[in-house]
Amino acid sequence: MAKAELTAVIGPACRSLAERLGYELVDISLDREPTGKYLRIYIDRPEGITLDDCEAYHRAALPLVENYDYDFMEVSSPGIDRPLKTDRDFERGLGTEVEVRLFQAMDGAKELTGVLTGFDADSLTIGTAGGEKRIPRKAAALVKPLVDMEGVEEVEFTDEEGAPETDSGD
Repeated sequence: MAKAELTAVIGPACRSLAERLGYELVDISLDREPTGKYLRIYIDRPEGITLDDCEAYHRAALPLVENYDYDFMEVSSPGIDRPLKTDRDFERGLGTEVEVRLFQAMDGAKELTGVLTGFDADSLTIGTAGGEKRIPRKAAALVKPLVDMEGVEEVEFTDEEGAPETDSGD
């Protein structure tokens, strides 16, 4: 399967299916790994994606992609640190702290963090400790939300009855 076929044929069919099922198609990729070719489909919705959502979409998408050359198909959520790529992503990300990785250093840095305060077709505006920075969108290799992991180590996992889980030593 060529990248053009992925974008021209599979993408629109998967996007249409996602919309019918109430999801947003975030991305599709075909990745070659030592174990084979993986067709990866990322879906999302405002309240998040469950395992049941991924399974329902996977079952519905199989007939759409069965004639294409891949070994494994995965359907998943893009995760909480999902890269911002589209105008819709940037709109949702306004006012949040982001990490921007650049293809080439600007002002001596290839990476910066700050609050996404604006964007247009050509640039992003990031509020940093050193002031606002305007970055050409094509200069950004990756833009993703910063995830605050503070307090995660304090989370206590429980079983179905609400009792703390213990390691049985198996």
